[in-house]
Amino acid sequence: MRKVADCRDFPSETECSLAITGEEDEVVRAASEHAVSVHGHEDSTELRQQIRSALKDEVPQHA
Repeated sequence: MRKVADCRDFPSETECSLAITGEEDEVVRAASEHAVSVHGHEDSTELRQQIRSALKDEVPQHA
C-alpha cells in the first residue's frame, strides 16, 4: 500500500500544500528532506518517526 505525507496536515506558517506519495520508506525520506530544506526542521530520528506516524494510506483514484 502506497503512503501519503501531506504538509496540509501539519501546522505551517507558509501554508505549504505539498503532498508526497510512494512507498513508506521513500515518503519518509522525501518528507524529512522537505521538512529540513523548506520548513527549517532539523533532520533527526524523532522527525522521521513523527512523519512516519502521520502517514496515511493512499486512496486510489478510479477513472
